[in-house]
Amino acid sequence: MSILSGTSIHAQFRLTRQSKGLAPFELDVATELPAQGVTAIFGHSGSGKTTFLRCVAGLERAQSGYLEIEGQVWQDAKQFMPTHKRPLGYVFQESSLFEHLTAFGNLKFAIKRAEEPTSSEDFDRIVSLMGIEPILSRYPKQLSGGERQRVAIARALLIQPRILLMDEPLASLDNARKQEILPYLAKLRTSLDIPILYVSHAVDEIAQLADHVMVLESGKLVAQGALSEVFSRTDLRALSGFDTGAVWQGQVIEREPQWHLAKVACGASNLWVRDVGDEVGTKMRLRILARDVSLSRSEADESSIVNRLPVTILDITPDQDAAMVLIRLASAEQVLIARLTKRSLDTMQLAVGQSLWAQIKSVAIVR
Repeated sequence: MSILSGTSIHAQFRLTRQSKGLAPFELDVATELPAQGVTAIFGHSGSGKTTFLRCVAGLERAQSGYLEIEGQVWQDAKQFMPTHKRPLGYVFQESSLFEHLTAFGNLKFAIKRAEEPTSSEDFDRIVSLMGIEPILSRYPKQLSGGERQRVAIARALLIQPRILLMDEPLASLDNARKQEILPYLAKLRTSLDIPILYVSHAVDEIAQLADHVMVLESGKLVAQGALSEVFSRTDLRALSGFDTGAVWQGQVIEREPQWHLAKVACGASNLWVRDVGDEVGTKMRLRILARDVSLSRSEADESSIVNRLPVTILDITPDQDAAMVLIRLASAEQVLIARLTKRSLDTMQLAVGQSLWAQIKSVAIVR
């Protein structure tokens, strides 16, 4: 399904919403987004994530807005394309399937809405992509939450959209169902040529799925860029706290069967991680939480911690916890973050520019 030929989406929305008894909410966002891959729209509850997505969909009309998808203007001062005419797919928190139709019937309904005829090859590819072949004859009430969402995503794709919008599609699922569906969502990133806007406040989801991130706070765009770039920042309130960490891109270069470990090259830095069966040459993402990084003045050869890297302090930022600080570190061309107590900061007399050794206690593979 290759629909878009260009490289960007232009969006600018200014909206004020007044609710009785509440302070007015204002959304004021102007951005240019890549027309490929997954762009995560991230922020705390009430930051404007869903409102921004609804403006893109035309479900909410900003008092002042401009939206251009690959040269086609969907909204400006003179025109507003209604939602039903916008070639988009929308996946909500709840699957919203038609209960009186089987999974196959729900997909057939989507095909009828498509602007162009859907080939049997495209249908089979999308069904296979979401792994729903065995459940096509079942009704929604016979499906698990994860299965329902996979059918809903397939239905959205069969409309042949120019853009796929996903509003916290895992929010209504328990952790087991989330882990069931995440691999299918990850496939979308590498299998589709259309852009995906993915709303979430779950850092682990974004670390696994996103290529690009935009961070909203109180209706304002406060950060935007590649996933690794945005996640390596320590000045963003939305990313500060217990789950702060860096995301590295790597490739398996060695496997050690005796110890069930694999060596992953992340630029000039190598890390040992749990061997999960990936062959040499496999590309993967690694998430290194700041709480799993400690600092030492020497390499500490007798340490039980396998991953030890030379680093240089880039900056030191207060954490949301008054007792802690976040220290941004340069490791070759990568950025690492350590979360230390202020007591450790003072005891070690750490300062910007110092060279140290980072000891990484745990590395998570997030693909």
